[in-house]
Amino acid sequence: MRPVVPFGQFYPVDSPVHRLEARAKMALTVAFTALLFGSDTFWGLGVAAILAGVAILTSRVPFRLVMRGLKAISFLLAFTLVAHGLRWNPATLTLLRLGPIGIDAVGLATGVFFALRIVLLVMGTSLVTLTTSPVQLTDGLERVLSPLERFRVPVGELAMMLTIALRFIPTTAEEAEKIIVAQTARGARFDRGGIIKRARAYVPVLVPLFVSLFRRADELATAMETRCYRGGTGRTRLHLSVLGRSDWGIMLLGGAVMLGCAVLL
Repeated sequence: MRPVVPFGQFYPVDSPVHRLEARAKMALTVAFTALLFGSDTFWGLGVAAILAGVAILTSRVPFRLVMRGLKAISFLLAFTLVAHGLRWNPATLTLLRLGPIGIDAVGLATGVFFALRIVLLVMGTSLVTLTTSPVQLTDGLERVLSPLERFRVPVGELAMMLTIALRFIPTTAEEAEKIIVAQTARGARFDRGGIIKRARAYVPVLVPLFVSLFRRADELATAMETRCYRGGTGRTRLHLSVLGRSDWGIMLLGGAVMLGCAVLL
């Protein structure tokens, strides 16, 4: 039985997406993002959805694990639909009207479009962290940012900080969930009252959450110091990551297809 993997953490299976070099995944993610924001029609989002579905099936990562990140942005998705769909003007042609408030068909379609764009963006970006180990991700970021070393930018430290920040997101969510379950078992209620009362109910969660995060950060710093970590200067690698022919082919072909669809659709 496989352990439960929080959102954003590496899911270790053998798949073509896992074997793809980290820099190739980053380049494809950039092209996928350009496709999402360059397309102004549902046809472009449909192509992006098909590409994301193929990538998820090829990666052998459970679909529910990829979609788990949508829970954190559910409020943003709902707000996007409401902000575009509701109309106050009585003269607006609406699908449904309750007093002075109506649901506009064009506005609702626009809200669905932007909500789908956010959903696909979360799916595409989360697949990178789910199929790339922390070591590979750090190595890829460091190699991509290596030209900045000419300007005395600490690329190694910057790549390490970005990787740690990405890895702390699922850790924070998992820790918050544990604290909420513990507080609920002690009689705390988070689903009663208005917005202000519910916000105050989360205060006992935030205090132990920040304490736990600072403790984890201190333990991580101590572990890095005991292993003589001194940044990127003079560091060597046990496994050298090299862009092979298949990596170049997939990166160039996939990037060209997505950028072409972004321009045409």
